Amino acid sequence: MSLFDDDRPQKKVAHEVGSDLALLSVDELTQRIALLTEEITRLEAERTRKSASRSAAENLFR
Repeated sequence: MSLFDDDRPQKKVAHEVGSDLALLSVDELTQRIALLTEEITRLEAERTRKSASRSAAENLFR
């Protein structure tokens, strides 16, 4: 770790799983749902890509 790492601005977390939702407005909840839906889509696409890659590798050795 560099001496300068502490000077970097910290990325604000848009949503933390398990965080208290009581103080959020309906609009904020809607924004978080959209953000998490996009992240789920991204994760599923990566899982599909990796599964296809794994299947291709397994088929090489059959």
